[in-house]
Amino acid sequence: MTPPDIAEPRRVFLVDDHPLVREWLAALISCQADLAVCGEADSAPKALSGILESRPDIVIVDLSLGGGRSGLDLIKDIATAQNGVAILVLSMHEEPIYAERALRAGAAGYVAKREATKNIITAIREVLSGKLFLSGKLALAMARKAIRPEKETTPTPLEILSDREFQIFEMLGNGAQTRRIALDLNLSMKTVQAYCARIKEKLGVTTAHELLREAVLWHERQSVADQ
Repeated sequence: MTPPDIAEPRRVFLVDDHPLVREWLAALISCQADLAVCGEADSAPKALSGILESRPDIVIVDLSLGGGRSGLDLIKDIATAQNGVAILVLSMHEEPIYAERALRAGAAGYVAKREATKNIITAIREVLSGKLFLSGKLALAMARKAIRPEKETTPTPLEILSDREFQIFEMLGNGAQTRRIALDLNLSMKTVQAYCARIKEKLGVTTAHELLREAVLWHERQSVADQ
């Protein structure tokens, strides 16, 4: 009697700049008969070439990456390629603003790193099946926002920053000087200064000191929320 066909495991590509996180994810996925890790990378440029070579079914991306391009940039690059690869974000950030930006960029799921391992596996399978997946707290927060009266859903200044502006704002809050930001993002100092000017205008502040204060306060609030 011919044995029934066994489906090939779905191929998973891991993108995270922390080796221990990639090791943990690989170990978790290796325990699943229907999933297999086909590659990994610690930056967006390496991920793009690795994805092209390994042709995964799903890419798991962290939003905070080194090498000049963020996880959000990588999501956009993958989505633009229109290669049918599903994208799941696995992030330490649990604020809805991060999930919203990731979904707009092309991700189909967003799960917090602190989630139970079974929830992460569920997220992978849900996204692979063509469904949208959000961590419980994020799903609730975004649902509440969606059903509020229009007068209560006026975007905050941070919500109207572009993705690049938001990235620079975060880096400022994390202590990076404009010269370091220019180097890390492969931008000119003049370009970074222009972004900062637009951020100040959108946030309603007038000086670099006020902008830095807002960025540091934001970073501190996120650090507390993520604990």
